[in-house]
Amino acid sequence: MPSTAAYAVVFAVAVGATFLITPLLRWAATRLGVVAMPSERAVHTKPIPYLGGVAMLCGFLVALGVAWQSGDFEVMFDGSSTALGVALGAVVFCAVGTLDDVRDVSAPAKTAGLVFGGSIMFLLGVQLLFFRFPFVDGLIVLGPDLAPLISVLWVVGMANAVNLIDGLDGLATGIVAIAAGSFFLYGHKLATLDVIGPENPSPLMAAIVAGICVGFLPHNFNPARIFMGDGGALMLGGLMAAATMLVGGQTSTEVSGQVFFFFAPLFIPFFVMGVPIFDTIFAIFRRARQRRSMSEADKDHLHHRLMRLGHGHRRSVVILWLWTGLLAVFVLYPVYTGNGDAVVPVGIGALALALLTFFYPGIRRVRREDKAQELPPDDGAVVT
Repeated sequence: MPSTAAYAVVFAVAVGATFLITPLLRWAATRLGVVAMPSERAVHTKPIPYLGGVAMLCGFLVALGVAWQSGDFEVMFDGSSTALGVALGAVVFCAVGTLDDVRDVSAPAKTAGLVFGGSIMFLLGVQLLFFRFPFVDGLIVLGPDLAPLISVLWVVGMANAVNLIDGLDGLATGIVAIAAGSFFLYGHKLATLDVIGPENPSPLMAAIVAGICVGFLPHNFNPARIFMGDGGALMLGGLMAAATMLVGGQTSTEVSGQVFFFFAPLFIPFFVMGVPIFDTIFAIFRRARQRRSMSEADKDHLHHRLMRLGHGHRRSVVILWLWTGLLAVFVLYPVYTGNGDAVVPVGIGALALALLTFFYPGIRRVRREDKAQELPPDDGAVVT
């Protein structure tokens, strides 16, 4: 099994490559006019270059190439096409999203592109073979009819989940960095317990994804100098989908004595990626109730609501980062300790964040201002 130092080197390469390549793509996007213009829905007030996703893709490919050539991850590359499948899928996802950044692409066309990328990954070994339900004994083995469908749907769903949360500077970048880092720790632990084999590239992919997010974040945090765009968001979602499938969908091993999500690692993304997934579900119900198309943009996402509650741009982002970190702790603590005592610290942390979100003094000020605006004007003139 690769050493921790080997993973650290690849992570550092991903951070450094992405950090250095991003300014070049920002310059290119400015020269080519590939910029996000201010709009009623957007929170930025001046044009911001796109193509951050291309910079992240370059960092991903550089780090993956270094891992391939280093010899430390030989077992993950020799005789297996899985790593190649993830890389090709990332290229397709980034290309589809970047095309949409350059010129508008219809929702069906984008979905078709995601299906194409997910199909490539499936054909090269990134597959859901097993499916588990929490608190239910037994294992569902996906046959040749269901495995392709469920695998591709998982990719499309995760890619759109990350894309929907990409609404504030650094928000999606930070959330995926936390999620990917958590997945690395989780997958690495399962590898040490022989639940997944050393040839499984999921920990490597998670470490690289965390690295490209950390390298991109200094350029993307408020005030952002470049956006990842749909090219970056769809790619990150697809990569996280690949990591989850490789961890939870390719092992039939059950380890006794762990909590339910250790028995069902496929459902880990519902915890680690809980913020964007919750926002996706909320957006679906909201738009269905309003009889609006899913492709129609609005300003009612979770991050927009936080800002309307009185939180600034940065505080809204940090709150959602903290929620994602809290969910990651909920996943990792019992896995590393073997017991469920995480309920207490997670509960305390959740309460603190809830108080910060809903009872911060700034919220009361905004509510007072809104109430004052709703009052009818005082037109009682004083007669002299």
